[in-house]
Amino acid sequence: ERRRSAGENRRRAFCVGGRDGLKGRTFFVLLTALVGALVIGAIFILLAKSDPIRAYQVMLTGPFSSSFGITETLVRTTPLLLTGLGIIISFRCGVLNIGGEGQILVGAIASAGVALAFPNLPGLLLFPLVLISGGLAGGIWGAIAGVLKARLNVNEILSTVMLNQIAAQLYLLLIRGVLIDPQEVAYGTGVPQTALVPDVVWLTRLIPGARLNTGFILAIVLAILVYYLLMHTTIGCRLRAVGAGPAAAQYAGINVPFYMALSMFLAGGLAGLAGTVEVLGVHHRALEDISAGYGFSAIVAALFGRLHPIGIIPASILFGSLILGADMMQRAVSIPAAIVMVIQGFVILFVVASDVFIRRPELLSEWKAKWGRRSGEVS
Repeated sequence: ERRRSAGENRRRAFCVGGRDGLKGRTFFVLLTALVGALVIGAIFILLAKSDPIRAYQVMLTGPFSSSFGITETLVRTTPLLLTGLGIIISFRCGVLNIGGEGQILVGAIASAGVALAFPNLPGLLLFPLVLISGGLAGGIWGAIAGVLKARLNVNEILSTVMLNQIAAQLYLLLIRGVLIDPQEVAYGTGVPQTALVPDVVWLTRLIPGARLNTGFILAIVLAILVYYLLMHTTIGCRLRAVGAGPAAAQYAGINVPFYMALSMFLAGGLAGLAGTVEVLGVHHRALEDISAGYGFSAIVAALFGRLHPIGIIPASILFGSLILGADMMQRAVSIPAAIVMVIQGFVILFVVASDVFIRRPELLSEWKAKWGRRSGEVS
């Protein structure tokens, strides 16, 4: 009882200042986690015999030093935001969706396949058909893990990781087989990619000469809609109730298995739209490595945005700039690609681990008191 009272007192002391103080401390913890990951990454850059100061200067300033960098940052932000919104829905419902990568690929190949199957349809019919097909395919792929979790209690982390591998192999099979560009076959080059989709379904470029397209606007609009869904509708309330306590939600009359499956369907649909936007707005075809790891980076962006549909917007821009900056850093200071992946891995690890200190803020006070006592003993 004494320990519980002490813990409550520390929690109150830590949270003094109200909600604004708590938000400030949350931002401080996340920023510390990001800086800590970059410090560890600097050690590996030194081991690669490169200058970490120069490397990080390019990484952090390069994406914002020109109009090209800014637009490319937003291009990378779009799939992160769309997939991250789906992650938020599933995580808020208590389902740990790690399958964004596979859902992106399924949405991309489905949208490209439908666009190529009906090239003569007018744009007013073909464009919504392609969007719906990409979102629906991703949703069905996500719902597989959701149903397995809801009905058979299959661990969603294992099922979504396995589905990622199945989706990746199926995607490669199709773009190297029945959907390969006929010109690649005719020329004998065999590059694994589809033909260009009809230009009537291309997303409009917002700036001439840049790849930034209306998919970014679509992502912002969907972020607002997801916020309204989760915070101001009965369905959103039930999704969050299932995530907060499945047993209590079941006792209150909520169909827990249905909402678990629904959360994964919605998550997969948003990730499928991310793949569709990459096809229609950026590459205009399905090609190998279309995702660039967006499915995994979106998890970090969602956590960094505190699983809030509005908070993920700046978080996606931040991580979009980091992804672009990492590519610039690799070219500018000749860092091996493996080092870049190591740095990205540490960012993911530190941000995920920092959630412990956000959910249990009294730990920081306990550690501070413990180190204070040890310093006193040493002196």
